[in-house]
Amino acid sequence: MNLYPLGRAICGIVFSPIYQFKVMGREHFPAKGGVLLCANHISNFDPEVVGITAPRPIYYMAKEELFSVPVLGKILPHINAFPVKRGMSDRGALRKGLEILKEGKVLGLFPEGTRSKTGEVGKGLAGAGFFALRSNVPVVPCAIIGPYKAFRRLKVVFGQPIDMDELRKNKASAEEVTDIIMNEIKKLIAEHQ
Repeated sequence: MNLYPLGRAICGIVFSPIYQFKVMGREHFPAKGGVLLCANHISNFDPEVVGITAPRPIYYMAKEELFSVPVLGKILPHINAFPVKRGMSDRGALRKGLEILKEGKVLGLFPEGTRSKTGEVGKGLAGAGFFALRSNVPVVPCAIIGPYKAFRRLKVVFGQPIDMDELRKNKASAEEVTDIIMNEIKKLIAEHQ
C-alpha cells in the first residue's frame, strides 16, 4: 500500500504554516518520464520539504540504518524510500535507482550524502553523476534556501534541466558530472538568496 500521498498531505499540513514556502521553477519540472532531482542538503526535513513542493511523487534513497528503526522502518518502503548502504558502492541501490528512472519516475538525491553543518553547499558524491550519465533522463537541480526557522520564509527553487548530451558525448566522469550538478545548485542559491 502506497502511503506517499497521505504522507505528503500530512507533511504539507504540518510544514506549510511553519515554514511559509516560496516555491519557484515548478514549470521547469518535466511533467512525465524519468527525472533525476538533485538538491542541496541543509536539514533532516529536506526530503519532506522537497516532497511537498515538487509537482510529482519522488523516490528517495535512505540510509540503511533507518530501515531497522521500529515503526519507521516499516513505513519507509510505503513512502517511496529504499535503503542504501553508506560509505560504499551499493550496487543493489544503484540498480534500484536506475530501475526507478527507467520506469519514468522521479529519483530524488541529496548528492552531498549528508547534511551541511554550515548551510554551504558541500562536495557531491559521484552517485549523482552515475545516475545522470547512465539513465538518459533530465537532471533537475533544486536549491533549498533556509534557514529552517519557524515562521520564516523557506525557498525551494527548481532549476532548468541540465543538458547531459554534451557530457555523455565527451565521456565525462561521474565526478565531473556531479560537480556540474552541484555548481548549478550553487547558482540557484546565489540567484535566489
